[in-house]
Amino acid sequence: MRNSLLYKLMLVLFTFILSTSPYAAEISSASTSNQHIIRRVPVKKKIIALTFDDGPHPVYTRKIMKVLDKYQAKATFFVVGERAQYYPSVVQELKQKGHEIANHTFSHPRINRISSSKLLEEIQKTDDIIHSLTGEFPALFRSPGGMYNPMVLDAVKKKHLVPILWSAHQDSRDWANPGIHRIVRQVTENAKAGNIILMHDSGVNRTQTVRALDQILQILSREGYSFVTISELISQSDEDRG
Repeated sequence: MRNSLLYKLMLVLFTFILSTSPYAAEISSASTSNQHIIRRVPVKKKIIALTFDDGPHPVYTRKIMKVLDKYQAKATFFVVGERAQYYPSVVQELKQKGHEIANHTFSHPRINRISSSKLLEEIQKTDDIIHSLTGEFPALFRSPGGMYNPMVLDAVKKKHLVPILWSAHQDSRDWANPGIHRIVRQVTENAKAGNIILMHDSGVNRTQTVRALDQILQILSREGYSFVTISELISQSDEDRG
């Protein structure tokens, strides 16, 4: 069974954050049935959550892991179930290195073109694949393209997952291959404690992402930031210190 206690504790914490935090507008961009989309977490510590979508990839995910290792950084990887089936060893390596594995659907469908039952199937299949490879069910979900609507939020709630987006101005836009400098500038010039940063480890050639990541970690490390999983970021929220 899913770790329902962990999910309940996380959900209670998220709800408390949303009810008390001055950052509530950033944390929740939409909600229905008490499901809130997490965009940023209020923390005093200089910690940031790096996230990578659309993998795993047998080349780029491993290159990203090497860069993360270099800076003793942890990250959250929103994996596509179909790709996790193709590259199970990469998912297992991520788990072994202490990174967080999260759900990004099975086939990365266009959300506005599928039914509720199909989305539930996509989520469940990926949950089961992640569990088979890591021994744990994921706690987090990110919708393809960051698209959320009542149907998506209802499905996520039914599957006991927490919906995640990314912080304002922290879409690195690496998916467009805009150039290493632009990716680095987008992330570093907008960095704030509690940010969730969006990057990608699969899709087209991700060489720019890998090289930009090295520079981002170098710059932000010098500024005193450290890099944690989303679940760790949430656990460090100042709103639960009361």
